[in-house]
Parts: sequence; C-alpha cells; structure tokens
Amino acid sequence: MTSGGRTAVLVERDGTIATVTLSNPGKLNALTVSMWQELARAMDSLSADESLRCVVVRGEGSEAFAAGADIAEFATARDNAVQGKVYHRQTVHGALKAVGQCRHPTVALIHGPCVGGGLEIACMCDLRIAGRSGRFGVPINRLGFAIAYDELAAMLPLTGRAMALEILLEGRVWEAREALDKGLLTRIVDDARLEDEVYAAARRIAEGAPLVNRWHKQFVRRLASPPAPLTTAEIEENFAYFATEDYRIGMEAFAKKKKPKFVGR
Repeated sequence: MTSGGRTAVLVERDGTIATVTLSNPGKLNALTVSMWQELARAMDSLSADESLRCVVVRGEGSEAFAAGADIAEFATARDNAVQGKVYHRQTVHGALKAVGQCRHPTVALIHGPCVGGGLEIACMCDLRIAGRSGRFGVPINRLGFAIAYDELAAMLPLTGRAMALEILLEGRVWEAREALDKGLLTRIVDDARLEDEVYAAARRIAEGAPLVNRWHKQFVRRLASPPAPLTTAEIEENFAYFATEDYRIGMEAFAKKKKPKFVGR
C-alpha cells in the first residue's frame, strides 16, 4: 500500500463504511507529523460526509496498530518547548479531536502494538476491538517526558483516574487480556478473526439509524463533564520537561537502544 518508506494515512470506502489506515509499515506504523496532519484532515472530511455510517481505523498490515510517535522526528519536530507546544497542542491534539468528534461511529481494529499516540487514537474511537496480539501502554516516562494535557484529557474519560495513573506511572505495556479486563477494550478475538469481527461490527452499526447513532455520540459527549480551562502557568509546566537533563538522557538512551539512568533534574 506504500512504497519507498513513505508514510501516509490512507482512506478507502466500501459502501457506507470507510477505512482509515495508518501506514508506516517499516516502523510498525509509528506516527509522523505528516500522518497526524493527514489523519486530522481525513477524519474531518469523513465526518462531513452525510452518506457514511461508520469509520474503521487501523494500522497497515497485521503487525501493529501504531507503535506511538515516530521518535526519529523529535530532534527536528519537537526538540524544545516552543516546538513541543505546536506538536502536541496543535498537531497531535488536532488529530485526536478530529477522531473523537467524528459524527459517525468509529471502530479501532487493533493488531499488535497500540502504544503512545496509537493508544490515544484508539481511545478516541467509540469501539476498540483487538486481536490477542494487541499490546497497550504509554511508556513515555522511560523517555523523560510527560503526556500533554490535551492528550491526557482525551484518554482520561475512557481510562479513568486509576487506570490513567497506572498506565503513566508504571510505563508498562499490557497484553490484550489485561486491557480488556480493565475496560480499555470493547472485546478481543483471535487475530485470524479480527478483520471479520470488526467489519461485522461496522456493518451492524451501519444498519442502524444513522441519525440516532450520531445523536447518541453527541449526547455522550455532552454529558461528559469538561474540566476547568487550563491556566497559562499549567500549560507552561506541562512542557517544562524539555529543559530537564532527564529528557536528554531519555532521548539519547532510546537512540542508542540502552536503558536510561535518570538523575531527577
């Protein structure tokens, strides 16, 4: 579906069901800046399509949904707090918002790693159906940086306080069974049956009254109590990690495939 290492977000249509594919197969569909931007545009366009009834979001192939952000870009795309605010508050949050606010029901089809930004995207979908190969987590404390407020706000309504803290403080990657038990997934099936199960669910959704499905999504969003607006000081603190030694240690260790030894400053 892609060639020459090019990354992309691909959109295909089968009747009233659309499929959005995250494609960076050489890196387990890790998300580049351009992919975040393409995802936002694709979801906004699909949301405006009155003839659609369901959107499936998946990674290319069967090895991964998305193994987080493409960290190889961090040295140029988000190497300081100024860049970090643009990357997280505009680029990433823009894509997550587009997924979460899509008027049509959305289903995440999850093979393999669904971590970091990949998990955030899946959390914004209405249903998450995974194969037994699914792996879930946000191990960014191993890299020395914090989750952005906008991304935490996107994930928190699904995970709740306890699970969010477990995900972020332990930095552990969960297997599909544990993720299901904790309520992170809608259901799990054998990997060989995953595509059939997801598209069967999509067809069931598409057979329902489309206006009612859209209203139900709207009602659920309306009843989720939003937090108080963030202050400027809170936003600044959210990106203070760029000035820490631990952030540089985490990035260097990742690049060298070594275990970081953080110093707490």
